[in-house]
Amino acid sequence: MKKTDWPIRWDLLLRYRLIEIIALWEGRLTTNHICHSFGIGRQQASKDINTYLRELAPGNLVYDRHLKGYVPSDRFTPRVTTGEVSEYQDLLARQDSLSDTFESLDLSVSESTIVRGPQRVVRPEVMRAVVAATRQGRILKARYASLSPAQIHEQTLEPHTLVCVGHSWHLRAWCDKNREFRDFSLSRFRGAPEVLRQKTRHNLQQDDDWHRQVSMVLTPDSRLNPEQQEIIAADYGMENRRMELTTRAALAPYLLSRMGLGLDHQHPDPMTQQLELANEDQMGIGESARERAIKAVAGLS
Repeated sequence: MKKTDWPIRWDLLLRYRLIEIIALWEGRLTTNHICHSFGIGRQQASKDINTYLRELAPGNLVYDRHLKGYVPSDRFTPRVTTGEVSEYQDLLARQDSLSDTFESLDLSVSESTIVRGPQRVVRPEVMRAVVAATRQGRILKARYASLSPAQIHEQTLEPHTLVCVGHSWHLRAWCDKNREFRDFSLSRFRGAPEVLRQKTRHNLQQDDDWHRQVSMVLTPDSRLNPEQQEIIAADYGMENRRMELTTRAALAPYLLSRMGLGLDHQHPDPMTQQLELANEDQMGIGESARERAIKAVAGLS
């Protein structure tokens, strides 16, 4: 997403994002999309489209009289979105959960469906305490359940960031017991955590793995034949059968886990694994840190 030279009001930004997503992924945008989504009149919706084209993205859309709607031009460039299909998928998914906002949006959902997995349960009192402690820079006292061994520990945490990984939420925090920054699954907190008056002594600036950037080079599984490798490379838009992803060292294990690279490093079936990490030795992620994060994703910690 490209930044503009001026701040955009939040309600306008949502409408501009809808304009880009519908136009790009459905190929036809009408004022009805905006009217039905945000409960505004046709005149305001038309004004939004014109303002978007005039001030934000000149030439991005053209009006097609045959289709009676706006279509993306040959030089369409996303300005308030990333241009990735996940944004369209998210919009479709919200239609099930936002009864008023996207309920009547004509997205042809009868021809598409979203596969939903179970969400890990995060209780409101846990999220409220975690958010308060993180925003205020205060120490958090909590009862935390672990699987290995299966027991509940009293924890004193100094949190700095909430992390969403798929269908689960984690808290990045200094652990007083282990004397290091670790990740804690919000679904494992028991009772209502207590936000203490004391300010944290260990903060984001001291979390080296949070600030250190690592590059992961992913390639098709070398056990696949050349034709199969080409298919996998095309799936991910690789160049020369290589894809490089850059992320924080603290988050790299989660990303690897979501790409199907688990604790055993290599699945016995290359058709299942499909990808492999080509530069693991150069990433500088300790085995213990990697295993802890991957276990957290899998719910094993």
